[in-house]
Amino acid sequence: MRFPSRPASIAAICVLALTSCGTGTGTESGGGSLTLTIAANSIQGGKNSESATWIKQWVIPEFEKTHPNVKVLFQPSGVDDEQYKTKIALDLKSKSGADVIDVDGIWVGEFAQAGYIKPLTEVGGAAVDQWEGWSQIPQAVQGLGIFDGKKYGLPQGTDGRVLFYNKTLFKKAGLPETWEPKSWQDILDAGNKLKTAGVPVPIQINAGTAMGEATTMQGVLPLLAGAGSEIYADGKWTGASQALKDVLGFYQQVYGGSGLGDPKLQQEAKGRDKSFAQFAAGKIGILAEGDYFWRSVIEPTAGVAPMKDRDQAVGYARIPAKQPGGGIRGQDFVSMSGGAVRVLNPFSKNPKLAWELLAFMHSAQATTSELSGQARISSRTDVNDAVLTADPMLKYIADEVLPITAYRPGLAVYPQVSAALQEATAAVVSGKSADEAATAYQAKLEGLVGGAANVGG
Repeated sequence: MRFPSRPASIAAICVLALTSCGTGTGTESGGGSLTLTIAANSIQGGKNSESATWIKQWVIPEFEKTHPNVKVLFQPSGVDDEQYKTKIALDLKSKSGADVIDVDGIWVGEFAQAGYIKPLTEVGGAAVDQWEGWSQIPQAVQGLGIFDGKKYGLPQGTDGRVLFYNKTLFKKAGLPETWEPKSWQDILDAGNKLKTAGVPVPIQINAGTAMGEATTMQGVLPLLAGAGSEIYADGKWTGASQALKDVLGFYQQVYGGSGLGDPKLQQEAKGRDKSFAQFAAGKIGILAEGDYFWRSVIEPTAGVAPMKDRDQAVGYARIPAKQPGGGIRGQDFVSMSGGAVRVLNPFSKNPKLAWELLAFMHSAQATTSELSGQARISSRTDVNDAVLTADPMLKYIADEVLPITAYRPGLAVYPQVSAALQEATAAVVSGKSADEAATAYQAKLEGLVGGAANVGG
């Protein structure tokens, strides 16, 4: 994912002077009479260079072929994501800026609440609802660009979280090579068999504050979804509810003296990196992570903790709900995803034409071109079906995980709520009970979100 998980708030941005941010890095253009502009935090030869090259060398000329009266400009950036967010927010605040804008999905709610972006149909008109691409983007994936039930942006690539497991260790423990846990108890039962078989760390579920957002995205939020709850729903934040206590109770079963997880690993500064190395070395049986772990960590040739036998030794399974049917939306299995979206500037001088450009950038042809032959998960089912056949794990994410996934709330206070969740897991790892940790979290949460009236139980 190209964007950070802890964005600066709009409130903080608005106190900055306009001169502190500048007005961008200039434009690069094609030809025509009407003008549209694309903004992205990518620049050739620098940050997200491939994306910038795709926009310049494919999107602009291909769109202009079918729109000869249109000149498309590209406004590249190659800055820290917080600087980019600040610039975009200031552009929109002053009712200026590009027509089509790349943003992190986690910014959508914050920008919408500030009035900086509007629902796509309000900007692009009736053509938005008639777009063919909606049928190719799973409803759950559309959620990346949805806030308060309205579609504000089109999702770009995304990801999904699963349970990875070591088949060699499973065989040693008498567990099946093809494993599909159907409840949290199934995970704990497998962990106990791995422990009996002498596996050093049967289960690794990210916990504590040292692992940062990885604790929230790979641990707390998928488990919370599996307990039937989301961290923010219907205008309220989830407090010390039974669902949250169930999540912390699961952490307690893993780290509270059972020997199923390594509590020290959760408290080390480089704990997550160490967990990667330990899994690759055959010392961890089950590990919850995103497909990034498969693509970039244990990738056999270029991974940071390469496993030469990855394709044979590593299995993957969906994260089960606490019990069948107990997940959000009545699901048996759950996941969490992240990713970027593209939105329309509500102050565009050519809003319907801007929608045509945005829709074109998310067409099957454009999405395939953007992948440049690489096996990466896109938001479109038709493209994933065509390009992921060579990588069964990524195809599994696209086919089995994306339809059941969920996303973090795109609100300014979320990073602080996430930190409070991390602190709650840290408390459990260090010996406090689930109830104690939940009570402390509730008090912290109320202070963050403006009182008990904004917290649901």
